[in-house]
Amino acid sequence: MPDNTRRARDEAFWQTFADRYDLQPGPVNLENGYFGRMSRTVVEEYQRNIELINNSNSVYVRQRFEQDDCPEIRAQLAELIGVRAQSVAFTHNATAGLQALIRNYNRLQPGDQVLISDLEYDTVKGAMRWLARARGVEVIEIEHLHPASFDSLLASYREVFVRHPRLKLMALTHVTHRSGLVMPVQAIAALAKEHDVDIILDGAHALGQLEFDLEALGITFAAYNLHKWIGSPLTLGFLYIAPQRLADIDPDMGEMHFAHNDIRSRTPYSTPNIPALMTLPLVFEEHRALGGAAAKGARLNYLRNLWVSAVRNLPGIEVLTPDDPRLYCGITAMRFSRHADQQALVERLLGEYNLFTVVRSGMASGPCIRITPGLTTTAQEMQRLVDALHALR
Repeated sequence: MPDNTRRARDEAFWQTFADRYDLQPGPVNLENGYFGRMSRTVVEEYQRNIELINNSNSVYVRQRFEQDDCPEIRAQLAELIGVRAQSVAFTHNATAGLQALIRNYNRLQPGDQVLISDLEYDTVKGAMRWLARARGVEVIEIEHLHPASFDSLLASYREVFVRHPRLKLMALTHVTHRSGLVMPVQAIAALAKEHDVDIILDGAHALGQLEFDLEALGITFAAYNLHKWIGSPLTLGFLYIAPQRLADIDPDMGEMHFAHNDIRSRTPYSTPNIPALMTLPLVFEEHRALGGAAAKGARLNYLRNLWVSAVRNLPGIEVLTPDDPRLYCGITAMRFSRHADQQALVERLLGEYNLFTVVRSGMASGPCIRITPGLTTTAQEMQRLVDALHALR
């Protein structure tokens, strides 16, 4: 058994990890997909940085942070994901990065087509529809079959590429925020390349719980969050553009604070959350010390499988995320198939069982309840979920 798989089952180890976090009393949080917790040491570092910037103001920022510290932090980020520093630029979050990539993509002509699916984030769908209005292109929208399989997902894209030869750009979500479905990005990207379709990848939920190599995936444009599974303060994300494709994304609204061959010109120039950025070296250090995405992903998958394996075949319970290990991560969705109102069941899970979950809508297959354990979640808490699902189904 690989070390990460063995460690994923080690409740004593993960309790020592959980002890690094300050948690308020209250419901068991099974909605850890919104944003992640900072460790106690990261919170303390963040607070020190807030005080430093507040006290020193622009003297420190102008003399040291902008000239030396920020470029070094950016280099550390690039090292974390295995790319060159000139291919990443900080943003406030993944959404800001995705919007910048979409609105500044310059290879579209009137009459071209762009592609979205029912699994994309609503803001991404909205940005692609805005792009259609602004550039005179057509939006093609597809719905993925449920239950999904590796082959059905590929077939959906293969079919749409053949049917719509004017497609030039598509949105693709690595880990879908509604159901946790992990898309087969590398295989889809290979198909897209055959048909000369560019991909803008939404990696908001992927970084920190999935291991990936952007070059191997065949991805040239992407955006990520640092505040979900990496453990940073809120307001931190970044976009990625492969250096050889930088010219295909225009400077943002004529941005001139950076040279046109600098990726940082592809995002709005504004004062960032400097104390949060200064905290990133410690965040990266703690992420690596734990074992990175390999260790985090193994633990989250283990917790996910504890409850899914116990209820997958129960009448009245429909687990929407497949069990193909290529297609799932810690986030998984289900619904009570005998109840129309999933929100009412979420409220019962909270009121009667002290379990906090959330309804997600927007999938063609209908609303679902998203269940997302976190790195401080215990196996005992997953059993509480199983007991509650048994009772409510």
